[in-house]
Amino acid sequence: MKTKILLAEDDPDFGMILKQYLELEDFEVTWFQNPEEIIPLLTSEFQFHIGILDIMMPNIDGFSLAKMILKEKTSFPLLFLTAKNQKIDRLTGLKIGADDYIAKPCDPEELVLRIKNILKRTTSTAIETSIKIGEYLLDTEKQLLSHPKENIRLTIREQELLLYFLKHHQKTLKRDDILDNLWETNDYFTGRSLDVFISRLRKYFQHDPKIKIQSLRGIGFEIDFPKE
Repeated sequence: MKTKILLAEDDPDFGMILKQYLELEDFEVTWFQNPEEIIPLLTSEFQFHIGILDIMMPNIDGFSLAKMILKEKTSFPLLFLTAKNQKIDRLTGLKIGADDYIAKPCDPEELVLRIKNILKRTTSTAIETSIKIGEYLLDTEKQLLSHPKENIRLTIREQELLLYFLKHHQKTLKRDDILDNLWETNDYFTGRSLDVFISRLRKYFQHDPKIKIQSLRGIGFEIDFPKE
């Protein structure tokens, strides 16, 4: 079965080039020049495996569209296309729950590689489906982090980072190693992306003070939590 891609891109020339290239790579692409046409699909049959959203679109920008999609399809993987290399765009997308971003005009081969990496992560099977973390319980199949006071639906990237931390419990993790293993790249923006996700995980574990994600200046991070 072919991977089905939802492509939201209002530029007719760039959208056609992307669609044709991705189809040559054996993806099935449904291209929307008007993002408003996607909204009715969210409450009906939504058969896509990944979404590629341009940020700068008329009527509904990519960020607003992503929020609408993730409200209905919580764990749906998203990749943003941006014509701007500004930090605010990239960090905003990551805070919303995007899995990756790529600047336009992009190298089609790099885009395909990023898509495949995201899909590889999203289709991988975790060894454990239920993991106790202090007062919390992580359901890896549902991407649900549960506490008596709160239930949190994790994004794919959040769960991926958390599982990486759990695998290396009480070990010092270098920033570069985390970025190389999870992002497969290491630059200023991915470093800032990591900081965003670390802050988010700390907030999620606020109900159990025994769970600590410590920053080691100039080195990396360390997670500590009570184990049964």
